[in-house]
Amino acid sequence: MATGDILMILDADMTVPPEDLPKFFEAIASGKGEYINGTRLVYPMEKEAMRPLNLIGNKFFSVAFSWLLNQRIKDTLCGTKVLTRENYQRLIANRTYFGDFDPFGDFDLIFGSAKLNLKFVEIPIRYRARTYGETNISRFKHGWLLLKMTVFALNKIKFV
Repeated sequence: MATGDILMILDADMTVPPEDLPKFFEAIASGKGEYINGTRLVYPMEKEAMRPLNLIGNKFFSVAFSWLLNQRIKDTLCGTKVLTRENYQRLIANRTYFGDFDPFGDFDLIFGSAKLNLKFVEIPIRYRARTYGETNISRFKHGWLLLKMTVFALNKIKFV
């Protein structure tokens, strides 16, 4: 629904303050990167910002994606991301390559951006406890689905 040339994604739960977005804008506007991804796993988090099992899962996917894509990715599920409309349109055109079954869009954006050879940049954010809404993530059900998506991508990337 966005109409601008730069698309910015920010979760509405206020775990990442909107005041952090200028860092993301600067990274893409300056050409430092083409796919800008937030990472919550650098700075200490507020208490109750992330459950221990979710933290373990995030770290697992970080290691798996870093190996899978041959580049360091610290946080695959951070809800703060930025890319240009042009690259997003290219990503959509290629979406069928990895399938269209990502319930949250994080893996879809990462795999699609990697397939397009976009330059990744991660920007650390200070992750806070949720102040609005409730999580839509079921740790086991969605964790299993995300693991299946990773295996699917493994076959598309490493075993092509």
